[in-house]
Formats: sequence, structure tokens, C-alpha cells
Amino acid sequence: MIRVLIADDQRVIREGLGMVLGLMAGVEVVGAAADGTEAVTLALAVRPDVVLMDLRMPRCDGVEATRRLRAEAPEVKVVVLTTYSDDRSVLDALRAGARGYLTKDAGGEQIHEALRQVLDDHAVIDPAVQRHLIDAIAGEPAQRPEFPDGLTPREAEVLSLMAGGLSNGEIAGRLTVSEATVKSHVNHLFAKIGARDRAQAVAYAYRHGLGG
Repeated sequence: MIRVLIADDQRVIREGLGMVLGLMAGVEVVGAAADGTEAVTLALAVRPDVVLMDLRMPRCDGVEATRRLRAEAPEVKVVVLTTYSDDRSVLDALRAGARGYLTKDAGGEQIHEALRQVLDDHAVIDPAVQRHLIDAIAGEPAQRPEFPDGLTPREAEVLSLMAGGLSNGEIAGRLTVSEATVKSHVNHLFAKIGARDRAQAVAYAYRHGLGG
């Protein structure tokens, strides 16, 4: 059983994650915190296996909370789960002691796999932020990509793979998520770009430099 503590300042995120994690086999949610200070206090009290840590929180942010946990409870693993994928956020979190870094585009299966991986002492970095990490380490500050029509990095990635001829099932295998998660991304990106079918989406991808 993987015992998980959720730390996020948004109640809807805490409750949503709690519901998703509660449906996962072998996962138990042992607490939820609204800021970094509360996350550290709860983690020291209940000793979870993993803390899913947001970065931007009041009183004490996720980076500082991760740093404190590494000092006071090094056996507790931290996986960052945030909307931020810029190079500074990634580096600060990893330097503070985080063992994983996921964006909130991550699906349930990806989060579940990340929990298992960090307990096996593996680092887990979302593919959406790996480029930022490489650029930062190389000393070349990365610019967060801006995608048209409000597409998220994951939606743009799905669109690019779609333009490359991959089916939903093949995209799911490539991204290590469920086919249902891919379908959800496809529906969202169709709505954002005004596409009625895959052919229109592929044409849009090539017009905007997202072709596979």
C-alpha cells in the first residue's frame, strides 16, 4: 500500500486528487494540506510514503516544504504536481529534494506509475518538462513554449502525435497514459482549435508548426 499525502492550496484540486487516488489499487490517501507548512506538519505526523506537492502555495511554498522534508523526514518521497514547467521551477524543486516532477496535465495512470517509480528510488520527470531541465543544466534558459488557441503542452504533444499518424491507442502507449486520457485531451484540443474531426486537426497542426 502506497500512503500518499496531498499538498495543494486549491480545495478542488485536493478533493479531486483524493478521489482519483482513492480509486487506485494499492494507494491510500492519508492526509491533505493547504500549504507547505501544513504539509510538513502532517507529513511528520503521519509519515506518508509520498507527498504530492504543489509549488505555489501560501505561507510556505512547495520548494521550501520539500527542502524541510528532506532535512526532517528524508524517507518521505516528494513528487511535485504543478502547473509550472519552466526551467527554474524544475531545478529548484529537484535541488530541494523532489524525486519526481509532473505537470497537472498528467493522467491518473501517469501519477500512479510515478508513485511506484519513486518508491523504487527512481526519479520521474514528466516528458513535458524534460527539455526545460536539459536546457537549464546546459546553461541555456528555456523559454516556456506558447501554443496557439490556449493549447496546453500535453494537448500540443497529442496533436503532434496525431499529425504523425498515430491512433489514440498508439498515442496512449507513447505517453504511458490510458486511451481514455488521450480521448479527453483530443476532445479538449478539438474544442479549442474548432476542429470537427482528425483531418481538420491534422491540417491545423501543420499550419501551426505542430505537424508530426
